[in-house]
Amino acid sequence: MKEKLKIDVVSDVVCPWCTIGYKRLEKAISELGLQDQVDIEWQPFELNPNMPAEGQNLHEHLAEKYGVSDAQQKESQNHMERVGAEVGFNFDYFDDMRMVNTFDAHILLDYAKAFGKQTALKMALTKAFFSERKDVSDRDVLKQVLLDLRLNAEEAISKLDDETARQEIRSKQNYWKNLGVSSVPTIVFNRQSAVTGAQPVDVFKQLLTEILEPK
Repeated sequence: MKEKLKIDVVSDVVCPWCTIGYKRLEKAISELGLQDQVDIEWQPFELNPNMPAEGQNLHEHLAEKYGVSDAQQKESQNHMERVGAEVGFNFDYFDDMRMVNTFDAHILLDYAKAFGKQTALKMALTKAFFSERKDVSDRDVLKQVLLDLRLNAEEAISKLDDETARQEIRSKQNYWKNLGVSSVPTIVFNRQSAVTGAQPVDVFKQLLTEILEPK
């Protein structure tokens, strides 16, 4: 049996371009009929590792971190909503939206991997944050998302206070940082080649075709 193409997607749950990038990659895989030939694994990256538990108003956060004005933010968000619609994803930005800490979400994504539900959980968390106005650092929200996917919510939530599980995520983050990953999404093929950013569907199709064609 032919070995599957391993695709590592280094990303964060609250990264809009990570969502767009994955949806475009997914479309490329589907259009090429490669669903059974690829194995996708999500790798942790925190856009804001020092984000406090209470989070921060998104407008304030973007102005503070990137120096963008309210007008620039609005323009960017309108663009994101249009691009999202093109790949079937709804970005719902609102005035009181808050940027949150995502470390717990990454622990749960690591947990879900063993049950083959990592991608489902990733998209559910992203949808909760961007489409449903939910706080994905809130344990009640996280628990409900796990229950919706029929994962063992009690067991999964217990990992959030498990120092071994927390250290595992820190180690994985450091692994990718040490390889030079500094922006997301970064999509890595067979741990040999990588592409950053939400590339167009045609670019992903070309990359996949080149990688998978017989040598």
